[in-house]
Amino acid sequence: MKFFKTKQAPASVKTVVDIHESTEFADRVRFCAERLAEQGVGALGGLYDATASRLVRYASTLTRQRDDAEDAVQAALVRIALRPGLLAKARYPWAYLLKITRNEALNIVRRRRPMRSLTRPDAVWSEAPPHGQDEIHQLVRLALRKLPSTQAEVVVLKIWEEMTFAEVGEILGQSPNTAASRYRYALQKLSQHLQSVGEEVRHA
Repeated sequence: MKFFKTKQAPASVKTVVDIHESTEFADRVRFCAERLAEQGVGALGGLYDATASRLVRYASTLTRQRDDAEDAVQAALVRIALRPGLLAKARYPWAYLLKITRNEALNIVRRRRPMRSLTRPDAVWSEAPPHGQDEIHQLVRLALRKLPSTQAEVVVLKIWEEMTFAEVGEILGQSPNTAASRYRYALQKLSQHLQSVGEEVRHA
């Protein structure tokens, strides 16, 4: 049973980090978590509205399918609804929610049949962002899908969620140095892919 459908946020390899937006979002998640702890499951909608699209974007790097990503987010929110106090007590509620979503996404991946085919292989990054889309954004999304999930999720957390390597490492259960190394490899592969695409376009 599906609870929601979400839209993707715009993508870009190079993003101007707005520390105020990042701080405001983290504060909003904390506020929603506190309301959920106080009011119970009736306040879950506020948390969903604030986080669903970003959670789906992240989960998609692991599941490679949008439907599975949405299922992972749904399962994560159900877990939060069952024990709402845990999110409010977390030192960093947003990072905690990302970690739960990651666990649910990995559970879905493990449960897949080995020969399961991708019914919509380009559904992960294909939906238009709310503020428009240009050719570069589309190329970045396509390039990101070519990365191993272990590298793609680091890129999403570092660029789109503006997290430090220490925060990324905490979510992924690895050292900050490992997270930084995977991030560097991912950017190298993204750059190489985009450069090769650019050369093909120039010679077309």
